Amino acid sequence: MKKLLVFILALIAGISISVEGAIGGVLGQHIGELEASYYVFLVGAILFTPFIFFYRREKMKRVKQLPKWQLTGGFLGATYLVLLFISVMHLGVGVAMTSVIIGQMVVSIFVDHFGWFGVRKISFNRDRFIAVALLICSLFLVL
Repeated sequence: MKKLLVFILALIAGISISVEGAIGGVLGQHIGELEASYYVFLVGAILFTPFIFFYRREKMKRVKQLPKWQLTGGFLGATYLVLLFISVMHLGVGVAMTSVIIGQMVVSIFVDHFGWFGVRKISFNRDRFIAVALLICSLFLVL
């Protein structure tokens, strides 16, 4: 039951990314991609700051003690958002999101296979190869 709930949450996250990409792409056309990305992060910071400040302050103090590589998520998230907004403007949501998913799948297979960043190792196999091949085929169908 818990696994189903987490799958549904991941599905909602995927839906949210597609909707955000579409909205951000249009916003980027009007105010610029960097400005649109800044706006998205600014609104997120404004929304979460009170929650973090009042309920999670102790956890944020741990940031200083973490290895620096664990703090690259902010940079990667910002880079992702800017590149997504640019891609959506030029390619459309379907092609941009399919490309994003292919990139995520290919890199995640390497991360799993080698156990990078401390994740559980999951060996590369024929099924994973077929999954990536089918995703690449889907890109040509979405074009």
